[in-house]
Amino acid sequence: MNALDPIIRNHVTVCGNPDAPRTIVFSHGFGTDQTAWSALVEALGGRYRIVLFDHVGQGQSAPGAFEQHCYLNLDRYATDLVEVCASLKLTEAIAVGHSMGAMICLLASLQKPGLFSRLVLLCASPRYRNDEGYYGGMSDEEFGRTYRAIYENYPEWAGAYAPQAISEEHPAHFTKAFAAGLAAIPPQNVLTIACSVLQSDYRSVLPKVQVPTLIIQASADVAVPRDVAEYLHTHIRGSQLRVIEARGHLPHITTPDEVLRPLEEFLGQ
Repeated sequence: MNALDPIIRNHVTVCGNPDAPRTIVFSHGFGTDQTAWSALVEALGGRYRIVLFDHVGQGQSAPGAFEQHCYLNLDRYATDLVEVCASLKLTEAIAVGHSMGAMICLLASLQKPGLFSRLVLLCASPRYRNDEGYYGGMSDEEFGRTYRAIYENYPEWAGAYAPQAISEEHPAHFTKAFAAGLAAIPPQNVLTIACSVLQSDYRSVLPKVQVPTLIIQASADVAVPRDVAEYLHTHIRGSQLRVIEARGHLPHITTPDEVLRPLEEFLGQ
């Protein structure tokens, strides 16, 4: 495992109100970095201490930290998050994660009980591939086709996926920014990171979550069907589900106010 200082390894940024009694840790998804949270940080930074970071292999994380054999699933990413929080001496923090970043927060809460006081899972999925009695959104055929497309011509796949993920009803600059974020992932990392997300199956750990949890789901999300949000809600004891009027997989970027409303309501409970 990499011995780098977690603060350097994950390009950690601490901002917001340094004297605030509560800290929010934001965990980004595939193809973005910590800047994806800019709108929420601007809205919440006066009342909370904010911790931002880049997952290894993406953003401005330390390039040498990405050891492929360590990042074949999301478990090591969760360990990274635990180590970041330990370096900052955080306990009872609020974790807000998007997509793969949401599941990483959930796994970190299981690795280190007491680390988080609340979980907010935005457009999250424990498994993307369909299974008997479970609709994750991807058939076996779609699963194989996606892998082949990423392997054979990742830039072409990224260019086609970005407008689907953002939803074409939003201004073009959102799509261009997300496409650039996808393209910025080093080619040697892409397939491993994609595998760690698409091959994940964390359904079995959901009943173990002990932290008050809010699930925020966009009303139309190409990557995560509403069925998945309902599944999370059913299997995470005591969780709350809010389906927001937002199209696309990145509502914290395209329609941040829709995300902010249920988030602030949950934090105020």
